[in-house]
Amino acid sequence: MVIYGSTYEELEKIQKDVIGKLRRNSNLSRIESDYSRNKPEVKLIINKNKAKDLGVSTESIGRTSETLYGGKKVTTFNKLGKEYPIILQQYLSDRRNKEGISKIFVRSDTNGKLVSLVNLVEFKEEGAAKELARYNRQRAVTISANISENYSLPEAIKYLENTMAEVAPQNQITWKGKSEEVKETSNELFIIFALALLTAYLVMAATFNSFVHPFIIVLTVPLAILGGLIFILFLNSSINIFSQIALIILIGISTKNSILIVDYANQIRTTGKSIEGAIKEACNIRFRPIIMTSLSTMIAMLPLVIGNFGPGAGEGSRLAVGSTILGGMIISTFFTLYVTPTMYLALAKNTKRIDSVDIELKKELR
Repeated sequence: MVIYGSTYEELEKIQKDVIGKLRRNSNLSRIESDYSRNKPEVKLIINKNKAKDLGVSTESIGRTSETLYGGKKVTTFNKLGKEYPIILQQYLSDRRNKEGISKIFVRSDTNGKLVSLVNLVEFKEEGAAKELARYNRQRAVTISANISENYSLPEAIKYLENTMAEVAPQNQITWKGKSEEVKETSNELFIIFALALLTAYLVMAATFNSFVHPFIIVLTVPLAILGGLIFILFLNSSINIFSQIALIILIGISTKNSILIVDYANQIRTTGKSIEGAIKEACNIRFRPIIMTSLSTMIAMLPLVIGNFGPGAGEGSRLAVGSTILGGMIISTFFTLYVTPTMYLALAKNTKRIDSVDIELKKELR
C-alpha cells in the first residue's frame, strides 16, 4: 500500500499509526515500510547571531563546508597526454572526525580575518531516511506485509483500506505489485463478466430468433454463480483472479443444460404439441444427456479439489478453479431441471413456434 502525503514528517506519523494497527492483525506478518530513520546523520547548525557579529555570511560557511566535505573539482593536470582532475577536499580522517571542523576557517567580510568554523556551527546527530521515496511524482511511503495461508489478498486489502480510513481518511492511497493487479482485475472483471453474459445472450438470440428463449436460458447463470461462491466458502478457498475466471467459464458451462431443454422443447412444439406437453417431453428426453455431461464436468474437477487439501505448488489457484466450477455445476444442474421448465411455461406462452415463419410463407404461396 502506498500512502501519499504533503510532507515526510506527516507520512512518518501516519505510517507509525497504520503499522501499529496492522500488527494487531494476527494474519499479517513482517510488516515493513520503505521510510525509516535508521541512517545516522550529522547536521551542521549555523549560529546566525555569531556569524553576523563576526561578519561571516551563511553562504560562505555553506560553500566552504560543501567544498571541503563534499569535494570540488577546481582544475585538471596533464601529464604524458593523460588528464587528471584536481579535487579540493579535506583529508578523509578529518572528514570522519567531528574535531576536524576545527581545522576549517572562513574569512570575515568585515575585517578580513580568518574565523574558525567551530565557533560558528554546532553539531546535531540524528537519524535520517536512506532515501526519500516518491510515487507518481508525489511524496509517498510504501507499507508491505506478508499474509497467512488462511487470509486472502482481497481481505488484506480491505483491512488496509479500513485502517487508512480510521487513521488518515484525508490521505490518498494506491497499490503496488499483486495488490495493484487484484484491484485492477477486480474492477475489470465486472465489465468482462457483463460483456461475456451479453455476448452469450446475443448469440443465443440470433440462434433462437427470439429474445425470450435466451433470457430463460441465462437465468441459470445466477444459480451457477451462487453454487460456485458457496463451494468457495465451504472448501475454505478465496475469491481471487482464478476463481473469478472460473465464474466466467461457468457462464458457458451452466447455460448448456438449459439450451438442451429449450431447444428440444422448441423442436417438439413444431409437431403441434402444447407448450406444457413440449417442455415435459423435452425434460424427460434430455434428462440423461444433461446428467451425463454435468457429471463428466464435475468428475473432471475432482482432481483439482481433492488434490489440494495439503500444501503444494499452485494449491490456491487449482482449488479456486476446481471448487468454483464444481459447486456451480452441482447447484445449476439441480435447479436447472426445475427453474428452466417453470420459466419456459411462464415466459414462452406468447412466443411463436420456430417454424411459424415457414408456415406463414406456405400459406402465402398457396
